[in-house]
Amino acid sequence: MSELTRTQQGESMSDNLAMINRIMEEHQAIRGHLTLVGGSVNDKEALEVLEGIRSGWVPARLDILRDRCKKLQEATSLLEEGLRKHFAYEEKFLPPIFGELLMQALISEHQEIRDEIDRAKQVLAEVRVEGLGRRELLDTEMRIQQVTGNMVHIIEEHALREETILEMLQRDLERAKGKAG
Repeated sequence: MSELTRTQQGESMSDNLAMINRIMEEHQAIRGHLTLVGGSVNDKEALEVLEGIRSGWVPARLDILRDRCKKLQEATSLLEEGLRKHFAYEEKFLPPIFGELLMQALISEHQEIRDEIDRAKQVLAEVRVEGLGRRELLDTEMRIQQVTGNMVHIIEEHALREETILEMLQRDLERAKGKAG
């Protein structure tokens, strides 16, 4: 193999490794957005935010429910924007690394996540708390908990699968880079 070819392969491995590292860093940022929504942007941080908002409910308190809905709407919008950018980056730069079939699966999961976020936003937008009795407030809270829980779950599961693949690729690229260098 010529010196030029080895240099090009080394640069390609370094570029791929840098791209994988960036995506994993973005996952950390989304976790922050999920924390805002859930208890409310990398995938896992966003989930933690969501979980934090979700877990802070006090049953059948109108003032708290109204405030939580507003915070959840804001956090869900932040999460959606962060994931939109993150998914666009992955869908642009991962195809040469992942290949066609794995990319199709990844894009399909991204769409499932978008759909789940849309469902959550719709439920939150439809919440009307004024004039509700205790039972209706509890039912509304349960619906909100369910939709945000589903959203958190689907994003967490996706992030775990994707990070497993990325970590495997990262290890392999680092080994190959070490052998080439």
